[in-house]
Amino acid sequence: MTKYVLLLFAIALSAGTVCAQKEVDRPLITVTGQAEILVVPDEVDFALRVDTMDKGLSGAMEKNDEIVKTLFALARKYQIPAAQLQTDRISVTQRYTDEEVTKKPPVFLGYTVTKNVAIILRDVSKAEDLLADIVKSGVSYIQNVSFHTTQLRKHKDAARAQAMKAAQEKATAMAKEIGQSIGKAYSITEEGPTPYYSLNNSNVSGGIDKATSSDESTIALGQISITARVTVSFELK
Repeated sequence: MTKYVLLLFAIALSAGTVCAQKEVDRPLITVTGQAEILVVPDEVDFALRVDTMDKGLSGAMEKNDEIVKTLFALARKYQIPAAQLQTDRISVTQRYTDEEVTKKPPVFLGYTVTKNVAIILRDVSKAEDLLADIVKSGVSYIQNVSFHTTQLRKHKDAARAQAMKAAQEKATAMAKEIGQSIGKAYSITEEGPTPYYSLNNSNVSGGIDKATSSDESTIALGQISITARVTVSFELK
């Protein structure tokens, strides 16, 4: 009985090996297709930081609150919904003189209160005006101004479709050169997450969008690069 079971197992294993070998021997052509879509951003994100210091903690808090309230007022002025306004990373620290610099024992300077504020502006035509008002508000740092698209999923899908078409055209052209043609796709792999480049002030590409910028503007919306890359194996006929 044991020998019979072992014989059946050996036959099954042999059949599986033959099937696997047939799959490996299947004539395939494997190509990579990629595509890039450039879109004008329709959203601007402002990452801001407010630092204030005072000998007393309450004084430092009050100064900080005043500046943050000014930012909130700007959000109302530009009709920015509450969902597109956020404060986070609130911290309170004590500051002292640097003993290594002064060569004296540390002296208490006061309390520093820090708040980060994020503002999302959907009316990109007002980006420059809002930035100018933010500068006047008393913020300590404008950490980043980045440009995005709210239609990212749609553009990703479009880039992926173009990448698939590019892969099919490449495979067709390559097979034709050797007197063959391609059949149905055997496998499709997307090369990692679809890259999405959010361009900030320092690397905006392209020209100024005339619909949202004037000759005096110092902010060029440029274009956002959204790319897709796929690897496809086609049956070779």
